[in-house]
Amino acid sequence: MQFNDQKKGMLMAFTAVMFLTPDSLLIRLSSISYWNLIFYRGIIPFALVFVGLLFVYKANFFKQTLSNSWHGVAYALIFTVTNITFVISIESTNVANTLIMIALAPMLSAILSFIFLKENPDKKTWVAIFITTLSVFYIFYDALDTGDILGNALGLLTALGLAIGAVIIRSAKKINLVPSAMFGKLLVALIAFYFADNLSLKGSDLTFVPLMCVMCVAIPFVLVTMAPRYITAAEVNLFFLLETILGPIWVWLVIKEQPSIETIIGGSIIIMTIATHSLLAIKKT
Repeated sequence: MQFNDQKKGMLMAFTAVMFLTPDSLLIRLSSISYWNLIFYRGIIPFALVFVGLLFVYKANFFKQTLSNSWHGVAYALIFTVTNITFVISIESTNVANTLIMIALAPMLSAILSFIFLKENPDKKTWVAIFITTLSVFYIFYDALDTGDILGNALGLLTALGLAIGAVIIRSAKKINLVPSAMFGKLLVALIAFYFADNLSLKGSDLTFVPLMCVMCVAIPFVLVTMAPRYITAAEVNLFFLLETILGPIWVWLVIKEQPSIETIIGGSIIIMTIATHSLLAIKKT
Protein backbone atom coordinates (compact mmCIF):
# COMPACT_ATOMS: atom_id res chain seq x y z
CA MET A 1 0.00 0.00 0.00
CA GLN A 2 1.41 3.37 -1.07
CA PHE A 3 1.46 6.24 1.43
CA ASN A 4 1.88 9.81 0.24
CA ASP A 5 3.28 12.52 2.53
CA GLN A 6 -0.15 13.49 3.86
CA LYS A 7 -1.03 9.94 4.86
CA LYS A 8 2.42 9.29 6.36
CA GLY A 9 2.26 12.43 8.49
CA MET A 10 -1.28 11.79 9.67
CA LEU A 11 -0.52 8.16 10.55
CA MET A 12 2.58 9.18 12.53
CA ALA A 13 0.73 11.92 14.42
CA PHE A 14 -2.27 9.70 15.18
CA THR A 15 -0.11 6.78 16.36
CA ALA A 16 1.99 9.10 18.53
CA VAL A 17 -1.06 10.55 20.29
CA MET A 18 -2.60 7.09 20.84
CA PHE A 19 0.56 6.04 22.69
CA LEU A 20 0.61 9.38 24.52
CA THR A 21 -2.95 9.41 25.88
CA PRO A 22 -2.28 7.34 29.07
CA ASP A 23 0.69 9.58 29.95
CA SER A 24 -1.18 11.89 32.33
CA LEU A 25 -2.66 8.91 34.14
CA LEU A 26 0.73 7.21 34.60
CA ILE A 27 2.24 10.46 35.88
CA ARG A 28 -0.50 10.62 38.50
CA LEU A 29 -0.09 6.95 39.41
CA SER A 30 3.64 7.33 40.05
CA SER A 31 4.58 8.15 43.63
CA ILE A 32 8.05 9.68 43.14
CA SER A 33 8.67 13.43 43.07
CA TYR A 34 8.32 15.19 39.74
CA TRP A 35 12.06 15.92 39.36
CA ASN A 36 12.85 12.25 39.91
CA LEU A 37 10.16 11.34 37.38
CA ILE A 38 11.45 13.90 34.88
CA PHE A 39 14.92 12.34 35.18
CA TYR A 40 13.64 8.91 34.17
CA ARG A 41 11.48 10.42 31.41
CA GLY A 42 14.70 11.88 30.03
CA ILE A 43 17.33 9.17 30.52
CA ILE A 44 15.31 6.07 29.52
CA PRO A 45 14.02 7.44 26.17
CA PHE A 46 17.50 8.89 25.50
CA ALA A 47 19.12 5.48 25.98
CA LEU A 48 16.54 3.67 23.84
CA VAL A 49 16.70 6.13 20.94
CA PHE A 50 20.51 6.37 21.19
CA VAL A 51 20.83 2.62 20.68
CA GLY A 52 18.27 2.71 17.88
CA LEU A 53 20.02 5.53 16.02
CA LEU A 54 23.40 3.85 16.41
CA PHE A 55 21.89 0.79 14.78
CA VAL A 56 20.37 2.85 11.94
CA TYR A 57 23.23 5.28 11.22
CA LYS A 58 26.19 3.16 12.41
CA ALA A 59 29.42 5.03 11.56
CA ASN A 60 27.47 8.07 10.34
CA PHE A 61 25.77 8.65 13.69
CA PHE A 62 27.74 11.72 14.80
CA LYS A 63 27.88 13.14 11.27
CA GLN A 64 24.09 12.85 11.01
CA THR A 65 23.60 14.46 14.42
CA LEU A 66 25.93 17.41 13.77
CA SER A 67 24.34 18.07 10.37
CA ASN A 68 21.18 19.33 12.09
CA SER A 69 22.78 22.80 12.50
CA TRP A 70 20.84 25.54 14.31
CA HIS A 71 17.52 23.80 13.69
CA GLY A 72 18.74 20.91 15.79
CA VAL A 73 19.96 23.11 18.63
CA ALA A 74 16.73 25.15 18.68
CA TYR A 75 14.53 22.05 18.60
CA ALA A 76 16.56 20.32 21.34
CA LEU A 77 16.17 23.34 23.64
CA ILE A 78 12.43 23.73 22.97
CA PHE A 79 11.95 19.99 23.39
CA THR A 80 13.76 20.12 26.72
CA VAL A 81 11.58 22.94 28.05
CA THR A 82 8.26 21.33 27.04
CA ASN A 83 9.24 17.96 28.54
CA ILE A 84 9.90 19.60 31.90
CA THR A 85 6.96 22.02 31.97
CA PHE A 86 4.45 19.30 31.02
CA VAL A 87 5.26 17.08 34.00
CA ILE A 88 5.41 19.94 36.50
CA SER A 89 2.10 21.29 35.16
CA ILE A 90 0.40 17.90 35.57
CA GLU A 91 1.76 17.66 39.12
CA SER A 92 0.82 21.27 39.99
CA THR A 93 -2.79 21.31 38.83
CA ASN A 94 -5.46 18.89 37.65
CA VAL A 95 -5.11 16.98 34.38
CA ALA A 96 -7.97 18.90 32.78
CA ASN A 97 -6.27 22.26 33.27
CA THR A 98 -3.01 21.11 31.70
CA LEU A 99 -4.73 19.48 28.74
CA ILE A 100 -6.89 22.49 27.95
CA MET A 101 -3.75 24.60 27.71
CA ILE A 102 -1.98 22.05 25.51
CA ALA A 103 -5.06 21.90 23.30
CA LEU A 104 -4.27 25.46 22.22
CA ALA A 105 -1.17 24.16 20.38
CA PRO A 106 -2.90 23.74 16.96
CA MET A 107 -4.07 27.34 16.94
CA LEU A 108 -0.63 28.57 18.03
CA SER A 109 1.03 26.38 15.37
CA ALA A 110 -1.19 27.77 12.65
CA ILE A 111 -0.45 31.35 13.69
CA LEU A 112 3.32 30.79 13.95
CA SER A 113 3.42 28.91 10.63
CA PHE A 114 1.56 31.74 8.96
CA ILE A 115 3.93 34.38 10.41
CA PHE A 116 7.30 32.65 10.01
CA LEU A 117 6.81 30.10 7.23
CA LYS A 118 4.17 31.94 5.18
CA GLU A 119 2.32 28.62 5.33
CA ASN A 120 -1.37 29.35 5.50
CA PRO A 121 -3.38 26.27 6.55
CA ASP A 122 -6.29 25.51 4.24
CA LYS A 123 -9.84 26.41 5.17
CA LYS A 124 -10.76 22.96 6.50
CA THR A 125 -7.81 23.04 8.91
CA TRP A 126 -8.74 26.52 10.19
CA VAL A 127 -12.36 25.39 10.62
CA ALA A 128 -11.25 22.23 12.45
CA ILE A 129 -8.96 24.26 14.75
CA PHE A 130 -11.74 26.74 15.49
CA ILE A 131 -14.34 24.06 16.27
CA THR A 132 -12.04 21.92 18.41
CA THR A 133 -10.67 24.89 20.32
CA LEU A 134 -14.20 26.01 21.19
CA SER A 135 -15.01 22.43 22.20
CA VAL A 136 -12.01 22.32 24.52
CA PHE A 137 -13.08 25.54 26.26
CA TYR A 138 -16.61 24.13 26.53
CA ILE A 139 -15.33 20.94 28.17
CA PHE A 140 -13.12 22.62 30.74
CA TYR A 141 -14.81 25.98 31.19
CA ASP A 142 -15.07 25.56 34.94
CA ALA A 143 -11.75 23.72 35.32
CA LEU A 144 -9.66 26.87 34.97
CA ASP A 145 -11.02 28.16 38.28
CA THR A 146 -9.85 25.10 40.22
CA GLY A 147 -6.15 24.97 39.29
CA ASP A 148 -3.32 27.15 40.47
CA ILE A 149 -1.55 29.80 38.43
CA LEU A 150 1.73 27.89 38.16
CA GLY A 151 0.14 24.75 36.70
CA ASN A 152 -1.92 26.71 34.18
CA ALA A 153 1.02 28.90 33.16
CA LEU A 154 3.29 25.89 32.62
CA GLY A 155 0.54 24.16 30.62
CA LEU A 156 0.33 27.20 28.35
CA LEU A 157 4.12 27.26 28.03
CA THR A 158 4.01 23.58 27.04
CA ALA A 159 1.47 24.34 24.31
CA LEU A 160 3.63 27.18 23.00
CA GLY A 161 6.68 24.89 23.06
CA LEU A 162 4.85 22.20 21.09
CA ALA A 163 3.79 24.79 18.53
CA ILE A 164 7.29 26.27 18.17
CA GLY A 165 8.85 22.79 17.95
CA ALA A 166 6.48 21.70 15.20
CA VAL A 167 7.19 24.88 13.23
CA ILE A 168 10.97 24.34 13.56
CA ILE A 169 10.61 20.81 12.19
CA ARG A 170 8.36 22.04 9.41
CA SER A 171 10.93 24.72 8.47
CA ALA A 172 13.58 22.03 8.04
CA LYS A 173 11.58 19.25 6.39
CA LYS A 174 14.66 17.64 4.81
CA ILE A 175 16.44 17.30 8.15
CA ASN A 176 15.80 14.42 10.54
CA LEU A 177 15.63 16.08 13.96
CA VAL A 178 15.18 12.86 15.95
CA PRO A 179 18.87 12.95 17.02
CA SER A 180 18.33 16.51 18.29
CA ALA A 181 15.25 15.41 20.24
CA MET A 182 17.32 12.57 21.66
CA PHE A 183 19.92 14.99 23.01
CA GLY A 184 17.07 17.13 24.29
CA LYS A 185 16.05 14.13 26.39
CA LEU A 186 19.60 13.86 27.70
CA LEU A 187 19.50 17.54 28.66
CA VAL A 188 16.18 16.93 30.44
CA ALA A 189 17.81 14.13 32.46
CA LEU A 190 20.85 16.25 33.35
CA ILE A 191 18.72 19.16 34.56
CA ALA A 192 16.43 16.86 36.55
CA PHE A 193 19.40 15.02 38.08
CA TYR A 194 20.54 18.30 39.64
CA PHE A 195 17.19 18.72 41.42
CA ALA A 196 16.40 15.03 42.08
CA ASP A 197 16.65 13.78 45.65
CA ASN A 198 16.01 10.02 45.51
CA LEU A 199 16.11 8.10 42.22
CA SER A 200 15.21 4.70 43.65
CA LEU A 201 12.08 3.05 42.31
CA LYS A 202 9.90 0.97 44.62
CA GLY A 203 6.61 -0.85 44.45
CA SER A 204 4.33 0.04 41.56
CA ASP A 205 6.81 2.65 40.31
CA LEU A 206 9.01 -0.21 39.11
CA THR A 207 6.25 -0.89 36.57
CA PHE A 208 4.64 2.49 35.93
CA VAL A 209 7.77 4.56 35.37
CA PRO A 210 9.56 2.33 32.79
CA LEU A 211 6.23 1.65 31.02
CA MET A 212 5.53 5.37 30.82
CA CYS A 213 9.03 6.20 29.58
CA VAL A 214 8.88 3.65 26.75
CA MET A 215 5.24 3.70 25.65
CA CYS A 216 4.20 7.28 26.42
CA VAL A 217 7.51 9.10 25.91
CA ALA A 218 10.06 7.35 23.68
CA ILE A 219 7.72 6.11 20.93
CA PRO A 220 5.59 9.29 20.68
CA PHE A 221 8.52 11.72 20.64
CA VAL A 222 10.14 9.95 17.68
CA LEU A 223 6.87 9.95 15.71
CA VAL A 224 5.96 13.55 16.63
CA THR A 225 9.43 14.72 15.60
CA MET A 226 9.03 13.09 12.18
CA ALA A 227 5.37 13.92 11.43
CA PRO A 228 5.77 17.67 10.66
CA ARG A 229 8.12 16.76 7.81
CA TYR A 230 5.06 15.46 5.96
CA ILE A 231 2.10 17.57 7.13
CA THR A 232 1.74 21.10 8.49
CA ALA A 233 2.57 21.93 12.10
CA ALA A 234 -1.06 22.85 12.74
CA GLU A 235 -2.28 19.49 11.44
CA VAL A 236 0.18 17.60 13.65
CA ASN A 237 -0.88 19.45 16.79
CA LEU A 238 -4.53 19.05 15.81
CA PHE A 239 -4.16 15.36 16.66
CA PHE A 240 -3.04 16.31 20.17
CA LEU A 241 -6.61 17.37 20.84
CA LEU A 242 -7.46 13.67 21.02
CA GLU A 243 -5.46 13.59 24.25
CA THR A 244 -7.72 16.32 25.61
CA ILE A 245 -10.64 13.91 25.63
CA LEU A 246 -8.92 10.51 25.90
CA GLY A 247 -6.59 11.56 28.74
CA PRO A 248 -9.46 12.21 31.19
CA ILE A 249 -11.17 8.99 30.03
CA TRP A 250 -8.08 6.96 31.02
CA VAL A 251 -8.20 8.66 34.44
CA TRP A 252 -11.91 7.87 34.71
CA LEU A 253 -11.43 4.18 33.88
CA VAL A 254 -8.58 3.65 36.34
CA ILE A 255 -9.01 6.23 39.12
CA LYS A 256 -12.82 6.44 38.71
CA GLU A 257 -12.95 10.20 38.14
CA GLN A 258 -16.06 10.24 35.97
CA PRO A 259 -15.98 12.72 33.06
CA SER A 260 -18.63 15.41 33.00
CA ILE A 261 -21.40 15.66 30.44
CA GLU A 262 -19.44 18.57 28.96
CA THR A 263 -16.47 16.24 28.42
CA ILE A 264 -18.66 13.66 26.69
CA ILE A 265 -20.36 16.19 24.41
CA GLY A 266 -17.27 18.25 23.66
CA GLY A 267 -15.11 15.16 23.25
CA SER A 268 -17.53 13.70 20.72
CA ILE A 269 -17.35 16.92 18.72
CA ILE A 270 -13.52 16.87 18.83
CA ILE A 271 -13.31 13.26 17.64
CA MET A 272 -15.85 13.80 14.84
CA THR A 273 -14.11 17.00 13.73
CA ILE A 274 -10.67 15.40 13.57
CA ALA A 275 -12.06 12.32 11.82
CA THR A 276 -13.83 14.50 9.23
CA HIS A 277 -10.73 16.62 8.68
CA SER A 278 -8.54 13.53 8.25
CA LEU A 279 -10.94 11.90 5.78
CA LEU A 280 -11.18 15.09 3.71
CA ALA A 281 -7.40 15.43 3.67
CA ILE A 282 -6.93 11.84 2.53
CA LYS A 283 -9.66 12.18 -0.12
CA LYS A 284 -8.00 15.35 -1.44
CA THR A 285 -4.68 13.58 -1.89
